[in-house]
Amino acid sequence: MKAWQVTSYAHPSKRVITLDAPEPIPGPSEVLVDVYSAALNFFDILQSQGKYQSQPPFPFVLGAELAGCISENSPIPQGCPFKPGDRVFGNAQGAYAERAKVNWHQLLPIPKGISFDQAAGLYVTYPTSYEALLGRAQLKKGEWVLVHAAAGGVGLCAVQIAKVVGAKVIATAGSKEKLEIAKKFGGADEVLNYREPGWQKEVMRITGGRGADVIYDPVGLIRDSLKCIAWKGRAVVVGFAGGEIEKLPLNLVLLKNISIVGIHWGAYNKFGQEDIPGVWKRLLDLVEAKKVIPVVYHRSFRLEELPQGLDALEKRQTYGKIVLRVRDEEETRAKL
Repeated sequence: MKAWQVTSYAHPSKRVITLDAPEPIPGPSEVLVDVYSAALNFFDILQSQGKYQSQPPFPFVLGAELAGCISENSPIPQGCPFKPGDRVFGNAQGAYAERAKVNWHQLLPIPKGISFDQAAGLYVTYPTSYEALLGRAQLKKGEWVLVHAAAGGVGLCAVQIAKVVGAKVIATAGSKEKLEIAKKFGGADEVLNYREPGWQKEVMRITGGRGADVIYDPVGLIRDSLKCIAWKGRAVVVGFAGGEIEKLPLNLVLLKNISIVGIHWGAYNKFGQEDIPGVWKRLLDLVEAKKVIPVVYHRSFRLEELPQGLDALEKRQTYGKIVLRVRDEEETRAKL
């Protein structure tokens, strides 16, 4: 089996695909999934180097988000609603392989009209953005939301979800091309380049001097954004793609009467299980109604091209979700 197996830590650019990796052996609550598409995430780069907070023991296979079909020879655990051939997406360590073992509780049926490529990037990014805006920030219709890195995986989701709620979106990115993506695929009302000085003043101008009611930040721009947050505003810490874990001036938190909250969707499996079904129900309803449309980067990479895909992600050359194409649906049908 082809897989990106890790036996020692190294940057993804130094890795070579394993052509004879052992087949995954499912445990009591696990099923086998034939992987069709797998989504790339920044944390894969960290995990490859041993720098991520979740490091499996050696040997392990990289990758976490996948979409595919329940394998024909998969066991079906008691209570599992899936059967061989069902189209599913979900989360499992080992997504960058031809097959993966997945706890069936971490799988969901692919919504109608959604491709494997689109579904592969749903499981982490979309509930993260949904819960960040509606659960943690309590975003309301008519409010202004400032979304940083708005052309990226979670950022573009956040723009779409905010627009569905009826919020007004100011999207930021680091290039003209990415700002156009935020408008074209997200529907952002206004766009700003956060690399240009004085962008906070533009936020204040756009909002009529009020400032943004909600800040959505997967980069590490909370500190800079406090200059343009509204009275009683809410800032959501989503991640630190910029590489720096910020130190914040808490006097501004007091003076502006604002809240700073975090979102770690993966931790809901441990601490917030009661919230998960409702989030997925509401989110998938939006996906099936085409009110939220998963955006995939225009170039897909073959399984063998993982280093090139992660390199493009690391250099911020992409938008939406980057996908590894492990097998083509058309090719599989031709063999049946």
